[in-house]
Amino acid sequence: MKYKCIIFDCDGVLVDSEKISIGTMVAMAANIGVKLDEESATRLFLGKSLAFCFNYIQSHSDKKLPDNFEEEFRIRSFEAFKSDLKPIEGVHELLNQLEVPFCVASNGPANKIRLNLTATELIDKFEGNIFSAYDINSFKPDPGLYLHAAKTMGYEVKDCVVIEDSAVGVQAALSGGFDVFGFAQKTNQAHLEQLEIPVFDTMANLLKLLQ
Repeated sequence: MKYKCIIFDCDGVLVDSEKISIGTMVAMAANIGVKLDEESATRLFLGKSLAFCFNYIQSHSDKKLPDNFEEEFRIRSFEAFKSDLKPIEGVHELLNQLEVPFCVASNGPANKIRLNLTATELIDKFEGNIFSAYDINSFKPDPGLYLHAAKTMGYEVKDCVVIEDSAVGVQAALSGGFDVFGFAQKTNQAHLEQLEIPVFDTMANLLKLLQ
């Protein structure tokens, strides 16, 4: 294998959480008069920090966001993760075949990453190698999170590849000097193809890219 270390994004790459998160955001925005359909919200929010999403909703509302808006979002989305979250199809099989170290690096807080990995029975594969932007206060598209993950894992940038599904995440990886492969699905394929990076649509195809 060309690479010595693989850095995975979490949401939309390891776990199929984006629909749950964005659906929760759309419902809560509607409660304060901001109407968004899920397709538009996906284009706007995919890969972005929670602060960006909340600021967008606030800027389109004539009401102040409730003080407990983030707390309520976490409660609602976490409950949905526990009952409805699924791993990305084929990801267990992919990870079982990898012969190099790998980790996860996400804009989400560590407790959310751990919850998602636990709910999808992936936590044992990433225990000890979980990196959150909240821990270092560096959020994609800043490359700091990926640089921190590579350094902590003990590898130089040139030895790592990042697996992403959002334009923001791809930008972070490229800014840090990493090779990056994009997981393309219906909602993000056009955006990823514009970035001129290798893309794949199944985990089996990712394995071929890695070899």
